[in-house]
Amino acid sequence: MVLFREGFKVFDIHGHLPYNYPSTGEKHEKIQQYGRERSERMRLTWDFPASEADPGQAKRPLVARWKDELDRYGIGGLNFLTGWTNDELAAQIAFAPDRFTGFASHPIERPDAAQELKRAVDELGLKGYKLFGPLTPVAFDDESLAPVWTFLAERELPVLIHFGLLGHAGGIVQHTNINPLSIFNVARRYPDIPIIIPHFGCGYFQELLHLCWSCPNIFVDTSGSNQWIRWMPYELTLETLFRKTYELIGPERIIFGSDSLGFPRGYNYRYLQDQVRAARDLRFSESEIEGVFGNNARKLLRLEPSIPLSELKETIR
Repeated sequence: MVLFREGFKVFDIHGHLPYNYPSTGEKHEKIQQYGRERSERMRLTWDFPASEADPGQAKRPLVARWKDELDRYGIGGLNFLTGWTNDELAAQIAFAPDRFTGFASHPIERPDAAQELKRAVDELGLKGYKLFGPLTPVAFDDESLAPVWTFLAERELPVLIHFGLLGHAGGIVQHTNINPLSIFNVARRYPDIPIIIPHFGCGYFQELLHLCWSCPNIFVDTSGSNQWIRWMPYELTLETLFRKTYELIGPERIIFGSDSLGFPRGYNYRYLQDQVRAARDLRFSESEIEGVFGNNARKLLRLEPSIPLSELKETIR
């Protein structure tokens, strides 16, 4: 599991604790069955476990299990984007604040969204805000949301917004806010907000690149299996995603995420392996790789960078 220079530790911007997934309406049993079948096919494709190898593990505190996963794979830190509530997420992080950070994730259309975000940051210590475009019923540039954007801009806090396909098979593919370009007016109006878009746009890669070209505050999160590339009308590979993003915005605005979200699957280490392989095949420099796979995220969250032992030894000399 030696993927990096000695001493460097990955920081993962994209993990999930269980959370109250907003309702997207009732699904017909045929659609539910279709989703289960495709989910099982993905599980077999990626060799994900179907059940706990040790049933006793399920009784342990969830965040303690996550800490073991980070230790198992040598991951320096993990940022949780969602939890049951902001308070419960903060309580989980408190178990190991040197390894975990978190984002607030309450709905932005709530009348008290700005106040809750301020509380989550100032009182709970959360580092940013997580939203789902296809679950947000109001336009992002609606004036009612201005207090939220103003607060994020004043603090220069990151917001991570999922655009594109959402959910398992049978999930959302059409919505007013499904396209990354739906955040364009906000990104232009509030350039001090770092806006992170995960999964390379999840089906909207061209639109994401256009947004990145126009707005210097757009960051690209690499997270997940990115299997959506198989359903595009033109050929895409993981290497293509990395190469075209790098060519347009450089390595400083690319941020690694695994989209790890629960047990028995645990940490999605294979996603990390595949992405590091792609970056190395494209001849990213070592410092660029360390930026993408940890230090870019640390900079956004105002954490100390991970310094490889080789560089630390040179400094000591």
